[in-house]
Amino acid sequence: MAQILTFLGKGGTGRTTISIATAKYYASFGKRVLLASQGSGPEFGLLLGTSVTSEPTEIEPNLHAIQFDTPTMLEQGWEQVKSLEAKYLRTPFFKEVYGQELAVLPAMDGAFAINAIREYDASNEYDVIVFDGTSDRETLRMLGIAEIAGWYLRRFRQVLDGSDIVRALSPFVQPVSAAVLNVDWSQTEFTPDKLDDLFGEGKRTLFDPKRMAAYLVTTNDPVSIAVAKYRWGEAQQIGLTVGGVVLNRATSNEGVAAEFAPLTVSAVPTRLGDDWQSSIENLPDFSQVANAPKPMEIDLAAQTVRLFLPGFEKKQVKLIQSGPEVTVEAGEQRHNIFLPPELSGKSVKGAKFQDRYLTISF
Repeated sequence: MAQILTFLGKGGTGRTTISIATAKYYASFGKRVLLASQGSGPEFGLLLGTSVTSEPTEIEPNLHAIQFDTPTMLEQGWEQVKSLEAKYLRTPFFKEVYGQELAVLPAMDGAFAINAIREYDASNEYDVIVFDGTSDRETLRMLGIAEIAGWYLRRFRQVLDGSDIVRALSPFVQPVSAAVLNVDWSQTEFTPDKLDDLFGEGKRTLFDPKRMAAYLVTTNDPVSIAVAKYRWGEAQQIGLTVGGVVLNRATSNEGVAAEFAPLTVSAVPTRLGDDWQSSIENLPDFSQVANAPKPMEIDLAAQTVRLFLPGFEKKQVKLIQSGPEVTVEAGEQRHNIFLPPELSGKSVKGAKFQDRYLTISF
């Protein structure tokens, strides 16, 4: 299993540059690194000084780079679905639709990217995966898929269990899910519990800072600083630990460090030409990620849930309880809190937002 790192911040702050510097940093210590870009333009290859394809290519010792090609992924996945449909249905109805005809719909990029990252992570071929998304907002939505999908599965399970429609489709759903999710169902029965395990694995990876973490990238520009702080809060909402801040194109963190306390702000000077060394030498200490504030802490003795929500004001945070679920809404993210048995089903007695923490009492 690899350590997965990504970077969040306003466009133009140098997220891609910092991603490349981070990949080079780990490779220099002998770590097997995969640098993955979700973008489709030429910028990534130009910054690396070499062409990058849709397959991992070694660009220097220990460092492989890949540029995810969503249309190709869609085409390959569709052909798999068609072959399975023909195998399991007497009258396949997708046979006249060809993968080459399909256009990429919104959110497909994220779905294909997260699945590709999961597969490369499970391959055990890499120690570190550095992901450079096209947009930090899309990256957060992509990484939150497991949490959101897991919630839908929990809430709709009772509706689906025993459904005649589900029983009728199950012979087809099982092989298609195996192809799309890259899961081997051959040794077991396809059940919602197995999907729940898959989503649970994704959430455990997301919530473990030693497995996955994000770092904020900003410049001295006030707008960039404000966006970085907002993304910090949104990352906490989906359970993603933010390990530190990169103040790009700066020689000192003076005047900015206090904005992101208690995170460490690392000033990275402007890169000159092909000189990556100064950027590499000033990157954050990634080994300290476990010391970053945890997105959520549950105190069973005090019967409280405490969420760290930096970047938000009190008026931007909303608490909702409908049925057994407790939902926290902040920014564009909704966090459906999966409570332990000791708290599940209990009504919220009170909530307080103070010093960037939301404390919920049961």
